[in-house]
Amino acid sequence: MSGSVPPGAPDAEPMSAPRVFICGVGILSPLGRGLAATAAALREGRRGLAPLELFACPFETPLPVGEVRGFAAAGDLPRTHALALAAAADALEGAEGPPDAVVLGVTTGGMLSTEEHLKKGFRWPEPSPYHAAASVTECVAAAVGCPGPALTVATACSSGAAALKLALEMLRRGRVASVLAGGADSLCRLTYYGFNSLQIVDPDGARPFDRRRRGMSVAEGAALLLLRASATAPPGALAELRGGGLSCDAHHPAAPHPEGRGALAAMTAALADAGLTPGEIDYVNLHGTGTIENDQAEGRAVYAFFGGHPPPASSVKGCFGHSLAAAGAIEAVVAALALREGLIPGNIGGEQPDPGLLLVPEAVPRQARLTTVLSNSFGFGGNNAVLVLGRPELAPPPVRPAAAAGWVVEGAACLTGAGDTRASLEALAEGRACRGILPEENLTAHLPPRSVRRMKRLARMSLGLAAAALAEAGPGAPTAVFMGTGWGALSETHDFIEKLYASHEFFASPIDFVGSVHNAPAGRVATHFQATGPNITMTGGNYSFEQALAAADLLSPEDAGRILVLAADELHPVFSRVFDPSVALDAAPSDGGGALALRRASPGAGPVLTPGWLGPGTRPRAVARLVEHHGGTHGIRERYGAVLAGIPAAERETGQGQLAEFLGLTGFGGPVVDYRRYTGEYAGASAVAAVWAQAWVRRDGLPPAVCGKRSPGLEGRGVLMLGLGAWLASCALQAGGAP
Repeated sequence: MSGSVPPGAPDAEPMSAPRVFICGVGILSPLGRGLAATAAALREGRRGLAPLELFACPFETPLPVGEVRGFAAAGDLPRTHALALAAAADALEGAEGPPDAVVLGVTTGGMLSTEEHLKKGFRWPEPSPYHAAASVTECVAAAVGCPGPALTVATACSSGAAALKLALEMLRRGRVASVLAGGADSLCRLTYYGFNSLQIVDPDGARPFDRRRRGMSVAEGAALLLLRASATAPPGALAELRGGGLSCDAHHPAAPHPEGRGALAAMTAALADAGLTPGEIDYVNLHGTGTIENDQAEGRAVYAFFGGHPPPASSVKGCFGHSLAAAGAIEAVVAALALREGLIPGNIGGEQPDPGLLLVPEAVPRQARLTTVLSNSFGFGGNNAVLVLGRPELAPPPVRPAAAAGWVVEGAACLTGAGDTRASLEALAEGRACRGILPEENLTAHLPPRSVRRMKRLARMSLGLAAAALAEAGPGAPTAVFMGTGWGALSETHDFIEKLYASHEFFASPIDFVGSVHNAPAGRVATHFQATGPNITMTGGNYSFEQALAAADLLSPEDAGRILVLAADELHPVFSRVFDPSVALDAAPSDGGGALALRRASPGAGPVLTPGWLGPGTRPRAVARLVEHHGGTHGIRERYGAVLAGIPAAERETGQGQLAEFLGLTGFGGPVVDYRRYTGEYAGASAVAAVWAQAWVRRDGLPPAVCGKRSPGLEGRGVLMLGLGAWLASCALQAGGAP
């Protein structure tokens, strides 16, 4: 929609707080396609679990899964992408124009196709162009003609719900008028064998909250919701998304806090966000996976939250199975249907309630008038997301004050091939590049060996970065962690698949599986520093850091205290070249990352980091819109004394053309640094550049060796960072108190 504003723009003046309504839905699940089929299946208490058919496995009796039967991906697209595209088409049927943004939760991405390619021995980029989780979101955004951000949340099983919360905040802040949001995941070997390796799959199908329960049932699906901001309910609105809450257990990589501490915190935050009390909730859609520990923790949390008198509650995972990143979005649709249909879904599969769980779910579907529903989604790493949905005709929620713009950098750290922050800055001062791969023992040199036991490269790097940034910031732990990673934990993913194939699919490594999820490193950081606020991992390829910064800005309240924003990617000897075409073009393999300890800006503080533009780079006037966002020609010349440009090697021709257009539009005459020539090629390079930029803002100048013959002085102005290529991304570092 023309006139939409991307993340990083100033918040709209709070006239009346915009409400957010569900105006279109696309859903594909083991229970069918579309709202009518889903509603009918829920009314009948139908169970969509059956033995796996999607790919062959050596088990004599394949485990039951929630498979979308009769669905085939078109062309060369992986199954997750095809599911998401089908859901998007249904959600936008009859819509007037494309959405202003797309925000999806994804965990598996193109993994199913990647597994097939690797099984055949392919080891070059062409067979896996759609491996990345972010490629699902980008594929949907391109298909629907979205002119704005395409953001990908990867918080394991809470991804879909967290994506909806992120979309909610974009709409509330007036940065966009419509968002297509939700989640999608397909079945694949990684999840099918991985969850079984943890011994948490029930061979008889999930039985949530049953005393005989033995585990979950892995599933697949997609649910995309068209959300619109409006003062009143648009005609045909299915429900209102009233609020959401995020938290982190900060307890264990895979197990929840036994007392449900994080779940309780997320429910409390969601109700406060919606301006409601527990007594106003008519039904709770439980996370309810059917595992021993998860159901126990959730039961205790729900009991405590409602003071021992919970409203009707049930889990639908005995019907759908657990579709991972899609689950939170599918269950948001279930919550909306419950409101529209006056239906409390049955806790199918749970026939004998466990008296030790302090919760007796609704055994069978029944009719009831509902006005407000709470929907729980919890994931690996203790990542919790809770949504509140209400009937569209309810009274509006309270007005929320806009958050302050910008973040003070209290501490910063990077790791590059040259070493830590000091070593990297010294290398740049001498005109030397920071390419290369730092030895693994140097990533966490200042942490006790016990704290990094069993961690592989990306998790070690992330924890080392966090510790160094917080050490520079001084006393005080972070309340929240926001991480960006283009590819996630490649070492664990590779090792899991290699061991699986070496054993003819009979053996799977539980340790590698738990570590393979994108949000595992951020979960490790949160646990180490006991950061119990939001724990969000964004994966957006070369723009993952900028997406993490945008998420932090949107999801952190005014009183958030200190937060941690970081991005990192590892160099893997096989996968990096297979998946990232820029790495394949780099003569000096490199990896690294950066972390910043941030606090909401206050007058006179600095340096100040501000998120900027996010949008497709190939649309008409893309560069011009970025320039306008940053104050136009005059604003850029007045505010910035240098530009750091990130141009991925595989997109160098496009990026150089965009940079030339930027310089032509602005007449910018200050230093322009192509920072990837110094960092090397990896997705998290922009986080490293941000650490360098804040150091140069503090010193009010860039090293002459980096600037060439240009004057390196900033003269009190800031540094503008540009990510160029298929997508455009920006953020800015300015001296404290700068306009």
